[in-house]
Amino acid sequence: MTDQPTGRIEAICLSEKKGERKKPVERARLLTQQGFEGDAHAGDWHRQVSLLAANDIADMRAKGLPNLKAGDFAENVIVSGLDLGPLGLGSRIKIGQDVELMISQLGKTCHAHCAIYHQTGDCIMPRLGVFARVAAGGEIAEGDEVQVIQCVPRKAMQMVVLTISDRCSRGETEDTAGPGVAALLESELDCHLYRLEVIPDEQEQIAERMRHYADGHTIDLVVAVGGTGFSPRDVTPEAVRAVIERPTPGLDEAMRAASMAKTPHAMLSRSTSGIRQQTLIISTPGSERASRESVEAILPGLKHGLRKLRGDPTDCGR
Repeated sequence: MTDQPTGRIEAICLSEKKGERKKPVERARLLTQQGFEGDAHAGDWHRQVSLLAANDIADMRAKGLPNLKAGDFAENVIVSGLDLGPLGLGSRIKIGQDVELMISQLGKTCHAHCAIYHQTGDCIMPRLGVFARVAAGGEIAEGDEVQVIQCVPRKAMQMVVLTISDRCSRGETEDTAGPGVAALLESELDCHLYRLEVIPDEQEQIAERMRHYADGHTIDLVVAVGGTGFSPRDVTPEAVRAVIERPTPGLDEAMRAASMAKTPHAMLSRSTSGIRQQTLIISTPGSERASRESVEAILPGLKHGLRKLRGDPTDCGR
């Protein structure tokens, strides 16, 4: 895909301990699904590699930090000649001949202001840092070409679908409800499916996955499919209530009302929804038909609600 934007690696930086400024190296090896060999931030998580644009660092130097060095923001890779701003979650970057990264987080929460912040009143990593997983490893060096091979626009709505099912998680039956809901939202709301997971009916595990995506991934919507009934193992509503900060009862009422028009059993649904930070979390019944009907019922207001969570200032009455 030669028409995709390209840039170059200006610097590669590593550190042995977290919280330290990283030091430049001429070349380094990336391990698949781990990160840089020997780097403190490597591991089986979603922020394996951090990237900054050279232009953003240059802007900080112009603010009064002319002696800023590569690695001072604890970034792994500095990229020149390539705008990272348009890249949303799921975008893919190729470095050199072998390495492929997938964007997994945009910015991060800064819990304690660093020395750079105290010097300038600003730190660019929380706002402009881009984090990635290593989809394919290999060795890279300064000057290697960096190419965008898939761009998911940053403005695209991002969703995660969690299928909650003991049987599906054990491989005893095929998951059709989760993919069905994902396909519906991709078609009707132009959402990008960041991840589809199948997990068992375990309350703590369900809650952990919800917190994971709401707290660190810039995910707009998490849909939990299944586990909303009366059975002893149906604990999805309890997991949702444990993680949300603001309930959204109108969505639950609309989903149940639509299903009640089809079957009186819909009154047994305990589907629960709410907001955690800037992520909307909803739960639906586990059957393919019922889950799609539930989501279809709230489609008219869903896009507007997600835009409001992103900070859209327009009047809700319009």
